[in-house]
Amino acid sequence: MKEVFRSVEEHMKHAVDHFHHELKHLRTGRASISILEGVVVDYYGTPTPLNQVATLSVADAAMLLAQPWEPGQIAAIERAIIKADLGLNPANDGRVVRIPVPQLTEERRRELVKKAHDMAEHARNGVRQARRDGNDRLKKMEKDKTISQDDERRGHEETQKLHDKYIGEINHALENKEAQILAP
Repeated sequence: MKEVFRSVEEHMKHAVDHFHHELKHLRTGRASISILEGVVVDYYGTPTPLNQVATLSVADAAMLLAQPWEPGQIAAIERAIIKADLGLNPANDGRVVRIPVPQLTEERRRELVKKAHDMAEHARNGVRQARRDGNDRLKKMEKDKTISQDDERRGHEETQKLHDKYIGEINHALENKEAQILAP
């Protein structure tokens, strides 16, 4: 039974970790290097993550900087940022790519909150699926007479406690992100 709980908790934790990772990509109106995490640059014909061809930094609350290690890559970096469709408009001065992070409009903030809610629901579904799989394994163990009915009932209660814990964690992270997005 302990192996079932370990497996269920591992799957639930994975769903929550994935949700946290996805939330990092949502813009909150402040400049953050994590916004550029998914940007891939065509580096001499090879798709390469932006952070492997340039030094990324935050100049101030509304400006990101990407300083390429090879000045010839400036145009490729600009194209990659535009192609990533992040709503960012990069500009270069010949040595560094400046990426202004525009203030979010009220409409865009609502869209981002809606997207965050969709991500949260997807994570909740992952946690529910892990609970369902664990409960099914417990029922099968009881049916095969490897555990008693009381153990099965206690097992269901334990998986429900894990479920509630991770759903609460998702809801808390969603509330925090929503507050960040909606804050002017």
